[in-house]
Amino acid sequence: MYHLPTCSTCKSAIKALKHQGYELDLHDIKAIPPAADELIELIAMSGLPISKWFNVSGEVYREMGLKDKLSAMTDEEKIKLLSSNGMLIKRPIVSDGSKVTIGFREQDFGPVWYRS
Repeated sequence: MYHLPTCSTCKSAIKALKHQGYELDLHDIKAIPPAADELIELIAMSGLPISKWFNVSGEVYREMGLKDKLSAMTDEEKIKLLSSNGMLIKRPIVSDGSKVTIGFREQDFGPVWYRS
């Protein structure tokens, strides 16, 4: 799981997953963001477009003016940008190697990770 230790959303996801009995391998997304090749795999597994992987409410995203720049960028450029700064990536990223979710919205997260 890629997370930001100070992020309340990430903390909530960690708590929920631990409550479900998961053992987590935590990675600080700011200190060591996922490498480009790992991001390519995760994005493919998620089935989501690359644009959904950007933390659009983040300060770095806004400071870089990415809202107006992303549409002109290639997928390769977007991947390179995401892998260069973990604060640009929506978090948390949870993966078990076969499935992945980003963010912590109950309607998306629960069906994938909650055990019945």
